[in-house]
Amino acid sequence: MQTIELEMRNPSGLHARPAALFVKTAAGFRSRITVQNVTRSTAPGDAKSILTVLAAGVAKGHFIRLWIDGEDEEAAAQALSELVVSGFGEAVE
Repeated sequence: MQTIELEMRNPSGLHARPAALFVKTAAGFRSRITVQNVTRSTAPGDAKSILTVLAAGVAKGHFIRLWIDGEDEEAAAQALSELVVSGFGEAVE
């Protein structure tokens, strides 16, 4: 199992398009992926569920924690980390 913590850098956080891209990326892996908004202390939830990701209320500057467990956990951690760090294709400061 891998646990990673990332800061949301893009202006819109995990809302609408970035959330959909996050969920689509997570769904591409067989591993179980759980996400939590650490900043708001939300309950951990399924990172492959758009409703769960949107309900976490992740805004710019918030920290998220991911728990990834499964046969492709390293690849999943890499892909999701790169997605968040890159700002989901949005301009980041």
